[in-house]
Amino acid sequence: MPQLNPNPWFFIMLTSWLTYSLIIQPKLLSFVTTNPPSNKTSTIPSTTPWAWPWT
Repeated sequence: MPQLNPNPWFFIMLTSWLTYSLIIQPKLLSFVTTNPPSNKTSTIPSTTPWAWPWT
């Protein structure tokens, strides 16, 4: 069964991951985000229970 022969497919997978890790990923990570997150103070949410009209 040719599916169980890892010889050509392992090389293809290894080559594609090395290409992604060494070439494509640094290029993608070098972009600056257009909308950086701001340092806002966190607000504490209101924890009052909901008054159900049928209880």
